[in-house]
Amino acid sequence: MSEMGITVKKSENFSEWYTQTVLKSGLADYAPIKGCMIFREHSYAIWEKIQEIFNKRIKEKGHKNVYFPMFIPESFLKKEAEHFEGFVPEVAWITTGGNSKLEERLAVRPTSETIMYAMYAKWIRSWRDLPLKLNQWCNIVRWETRATKLFLRTREFLWQEGHTAHATKEEADTEVMEILSIYKDLVENYLAIPVLVGKKTENEKFAGALYTTAVEALMPDGKVLQMGTSHNLGQNFAKVFSIKFIGEDEKEHYVWQTSWGVSTRMIGALVMVHGDDKGLVLPPKITPVQAVIIPIFYKNVAQKLILEKAREVLNKLVENGVAAVLDDRPAYTPGWKFNEWELKGVPIRIEIGPRDVKQKQLTLARRDTFERLAIKEEEIVDVVNKLLEEIQSNLFNRAKKFLEDNITTVKTYDEFKETLKKKGGFIRACWCSSPTCEEKIKEETGATIRIVPFEKEKPFSNCIYCDKEAKDVVYFGRAY
Repeated sequence: MSEMGITVKKSENFSEWYTQTVLKSGLADYAPIKGCMIFREHSYAIWEKIQEIFNKRIKEKGHKNVYFPMFIPESFLKKEAEHFEGFVPEVAWITTGGNSKLEERLAVRPTSETIMYAMYAKWIRSWRDLPLKLNQWCNIVRWETRATKLFLRTREFLWQEGHTAHATKEEADTEVMEILSIYKDLVENYLAIPVLVGKKTENEKFAGALYTTAVEALMPDGKVLQMGTSHNLGQNFAKVFSIKFIGEDEKEHYVWQTSWGVSTRMIGALVMVHGDDKGLVLPPKITPVQAVIIPIFYKNVAQKLILEKAREVLNKLVENGVAAVLDDRPAYTPGWKFNEWELKGVPIRIEIGPRDVKQKQLTLARRDTFERLAIKEEEIVDVVNKLLEEIQSNLFNRAKKFLEDNITTVKTYDEFKETLKKKGGFIRACWCSSPTCEEKIKEETGATIRIVPFEKEKPFSNCIYCDKEAKDVVYFGRAY
């Protein structure tokens, strides 16, 4: 991996292209611990942007950020049987502290429902304490045994997990949908990745939930990536953890709960959906650097003037809200810098050479289309802002066309298997709603029902598996 540029084409070896792009762009690296990764400066800055956007939205709706311990007593996890059974295969256990054997095994946080809800039972007493709307940004450990895939499949990852308690089911339902809407907005309007939204089936819902909703995106290799989930937990955990309140009717009630989360796999999606053979292509709204200014010197001609002009342009952009940087490192050639910043996916490159200074112009290059244009100095702020909007829209529209072109409607199981084999993508098909048919399809093809649309679609054939009367139109896919 010594070469700086990407050595394989995205269309020819997608998996190798992905790994090279992540490593060579400086997003991440493999940790010296099996199954783990290091989030380098570039990816962590993207994660901070996601945090900034999402925090603003949830705080406007009254949510507060907290932090709970990463150690969870085994007895807590065991309290909710379905939940415990769902997570046990992936839990990392601590049995010894220092030189002493622990009285009770501790799980390294696979998710925080149980430890948080033990405290909710203590904190919630009256209807006046509701709704309780908390969120935490933290790390999660799930002892994946499959091959490590940076951002997509690692033993430790970062996420946010929201946990709310409400007086009624209606309030919890509203919360689930509001958060799902925020996720959709985050993924589509900031990450420029179009998604399908809907409910999960009983087989695919979160362990212990009443129901699960999700946003699902399509990757260029035809596989589907779950980008975020929002669950109505009903009163299941409330009864297990005895989270009760005295209502306005002066009677005792169990709370209704929700939980929801997105993780750093979103960064993996950004790489896959928008990247090209030269590396990353980052949407302007999520990138840490929107524009890079590169001075071009010829045999020390007018170096001082060029640098002065570059700093003037930088200041003007920064003052007007553009996340711009100046790359004036003397040890690297302009060509080397061009390649590095292209690899990192920065949306706009601004070149300033002797001719540009003389003619009072600037040369701009777009990362998404490689289009170059010369503009007058005084136009820089307006042109850059306009280009950033165009690039954001272009990336989304390109990804949306790919999504639409790869939703295939099938009427038979043979068509289903053929589509899955040849192109993947989302497969729109009719289903009798039997979990048995769902399981058989998963066993035989590896495809699962990704979403059941919120707006019920009219079946257009019998069930693709058993050929009995269909009750739902659903969207299948092979997932990461």
